[in-house]
Amino acid sequence: MEKLVNSNDSKAVRNMNNIIGLHDVMINQRNPEEAIANFLDPNYIQHDPLVETGAAGLLKFFKQVVKDHPTASWTCQRIIAVDDFVWVHSNFKNIFTDDPNDTGIAGADIFKMNDEGKAIEHWEVLQLVGTPDNAAPWVAPNLKAANTNGIF
Repeated sequence: MEKLVNSNDSKAVRNMNNIIGLHDVMINQRNPEEAIANFLDPNYIQHDPLVETGAAGLLKFFKQVVKDHPTASWTCQRIIAVDDFVWVHSNFKNIFTDDPNDTGIAGADIFKMNDEGKAIEHWEVLQLVGTPDNAAPWVAPNLKAANTNGIF
């Protein structure tokens, strides 16, 4: 995982660690209740159209994910924390499927944090993770990638 944070900025380091903790506890440790309680403000504003706004909306969404998809996982590729903002580039696998060959969904997330280090707002852009032979799984199967750089 690549990290970009000023190690002398204790608030930014805390915020970065809290966003890593949010994802790890919620998805990898399969405990969305603990993750939401520890890392989200109850009035959290959600901009992802797949999830209801508020901490309760994110809890509802990920309780269903971990119930329905026992192999769901999250991997942080890179993370940047500055002041009250954290940007994280991640791979979410088996969030919507149980396919053992799922290459995942790349997420570019932006979190705004409060003074206590809890997330208060979230924006997200998602992209399917492809392979050289299948650049856009689910959308355009067998579409060859135009380059070999990969998403991550």
